[in-house]
Amino acid sequence: MRRIAAARLRYCGLASMTDDVMIIVSELLTNAVLHSGSQDISLVITVQGGFLRVTVTDGMPGTATRRQGGTHSESGRGLHLVQAIAEVNNGTWGTDNAGATTWCTLAVSAQERP
Repeated sequence: MRRIAAARLRYCGLASMTDDVMIIVSELLTNAVLHSGSQDISLVITVQGGFLRVTVTDGMPGTATRRQGGTHSESGRGLHLVQAIAEVNNGTWGTDNAGATTWCTLAVSAQERP
């Protein structure tokens, strides 16, 4: 999925956003796989109104929440990373559809807008 997302970014002229989007895609998809129990997970990447939006839908209700990973924990930091990347890029993240969808937006610079 990351390769597909990177190809989509290149196609849209947004290759400079690849590193940040790869982290977001990885974290949102990992959460869907680990916590939803669903085998039907979708990834959608769109650009509209000056924002790139990454949307992961797993079809299972429940809200994605940030939790604090311990100093030696191997997990628990994913949504913190998503939030930090969103904030640095003048975006945000959240859930909708009763938690079945988790999304993140990043502002697209005026020079890169398709």
